[in-house]
Amino acid sequence: MEGSRIALWVFATFVAAWLIAPTLVVIPLSFTDKPSLVFPPSGYSTRWYANFFSDATWTGALFNSLQIGVFVAVVSTIIATMAAMCLTRVVFPGRTLVSASLLSPMIVPAIIVAIGIYAVFLRLGLMGTFVGFTASHTVLAIPFALIPITASLQSFDRRLEQAASVCGASPIRAFLQVTLPGIMPGMLSGALFAFVTSFDEVVVSLFIQSPYLQTLPVKMYSSVTRETDPTIAAAATMILVLTTTLIALATFAVSRRARVR
Repeated sequence: MEGSRIALWVFATFVAAWLIAPTLVVIPLSFTDKPSLVFPPSGYSTRWYANFFSDATWTGALFNSLQIGVFVAVVSTIIATMAAMCLTRVVFPGRTLVSASLLSPMIVPAIIVAIGIYAVFLRLGLMGTFVGFTASHTVLAIPFALIPITASLQSFDRRLEQAASVCGASPIRAFLQVTLPGIMPGMLSGALFAFVTSFDEVVVSLFIQSPYLQTLPVKMYSSVTRETDPTIAAAATMILVLTTTLIALATFAVSRRARVR
């Protein structure tokens, strides 16, 4: 039995390394001292990180991604919380269909969503606007915020709300002072997942971009199609570190909440 567990652990480690290794290659590439992407690097330098932060187009794209990601995280978390409250506490015809519709952006191919958003935004005049980016990314991020928030609500003890009501608290006050703190770990996890979803999004962003508003993934895509400047490796490394950190924090919050339960 012990041998089987060790073999399974070794196999799982091998598979994880096989999946992660191609992604980690970009890290040493970002420190190369050559003007092109060569692996393994013959020398190391931080010149490409300096080039990233000294180029207004790169830093502007990074700022746009961060700004849009924060707005998407806030909006997605609010919408997902309201949707989760409705789906977990109200019984109505078509509830399963509504739930499936909210989760569909996780299943539908991104190119199909991008074409649909492009057609709608073209008529509404939202192409290349901050509102357009926020709205489109919110559509994609809501499912990733909805899942942890729904899980938090399903595990929440509603008797605490009933006790608050017995003590004279109004429904809104009971929600703000009892329910909201109880599901806050799930909301924070959902917000982090929503931010990462927006920050990494490239397919939809390519369809609705403009010369005046580009996100970092779009800038990276445009750069790699024109040149092999290792600055793109520096940008990719920063995205990798940021998204991995945020996902790890979200996963830690969910697992810690589960252990407390």
